Amino acid sequence: MANNLKNEYDMLLKAKKGKYAVGAFNFSSLEIMRAIVDAATECNSPVILALSEGGLRYAEPHYIRHVLNAVLEMTDVPVALHLDHGKTFDIIREVIDLGFNSVMIDGSSLPYEDNIAITKKVVNYAHKKGVVVEGELGVLAGIEDDVSSDKHLYTDPEQAYDFVKKTGVDSLAIAIGTSHGAYKFNGDANLRIDILQQVNALLPDTPLVLHGASSVPQEYVEIINKFGGDIKGAKGVPAEMIALACENGISKVNCDTDLRLVFTATVRKFLAENPTVFDPRKYLQASKDAMCEFVKSKITDVLKSNNKA
Repeated sequence: MANNLKNEYDMLLKAKKGKYAVGAFNFSSLEIMRAIVDAATECNSPVILALSEGGLRYAEPHYIRHVLNAVLEMTDVPVALHLDHGKTFDIIREVIDLGFNSVMIDGSSLPYEDNIAITKKVVNYAHKKGVVVEGELGVLAGIEDDVSSDKHLYTDPEQAYDFVKKTGVDSLAIAIGTSHGAYKFNGDANLRIDILQQVNALLPDTPLVLHGASSVPQEYVEIINKFGGDIKGAKGVPAEMIALACENGISKVNCDTDLRLVFTATVRKFLAENPTVFDPRKYLQASKDAMCEFVKSKITDVLKSNNKA
């Protein structure tokens, strides 16, 4: 794997001290990967390329290894390659051996002691390989790839402190009111900034992570529905709430659903307005450009990580 992958913990600790956040953008294709890296390069921002287990199966590990090497030759900004929501030790070991330099072990659905046990096992293996580890405490509702829950459990600050000390994780994903997928809330969004502040005070040297933080921009939802889609009622976390969380201790923000919406909206609109076009390069180029602009706006307007490379 490319030797210019950067240590994610260093990235995130710097972000925490500077009260901004680094975006962890999920990808599953060359177009999405290039859009993310191009946007980060233009903004002079550190960035995290994230793959879920589902994305890993779709993109295939051998392709990822070679394509990422080519992409990284085109940028000088810090980039980390991260496994998002790894569920088992075996998948963690597989991606570490492949060359990932950051992994998440998600034991949040397990009993507390079991979560500690599997997280500690991953930490012991990963740290020997120079790989950083993200754990999770608390449960986010919603559905995204292989992650699904119909309940939400806020992270307990004292338990978060205990968890980090017992496992040795480098960063911690906490639950403060976000949820996975495009249908996050029945009513208004409400992030528990008070919980975030308490966890941050107890863990000043541990980067905190916000999952389920896509904003679900309504202009793209409307485009999808206008051109044949049916995702009415989708709702996300307002950008100003995410920005507030970054100012109060969140140093890594995950984004997946938003990129899917931008990609799908652009392709649907392009094909509807250009019915004679059958060259995939044309509508994939349009989708890549749209995603790049979206990531740039996320970096500069919400995460504030521009010019922090």
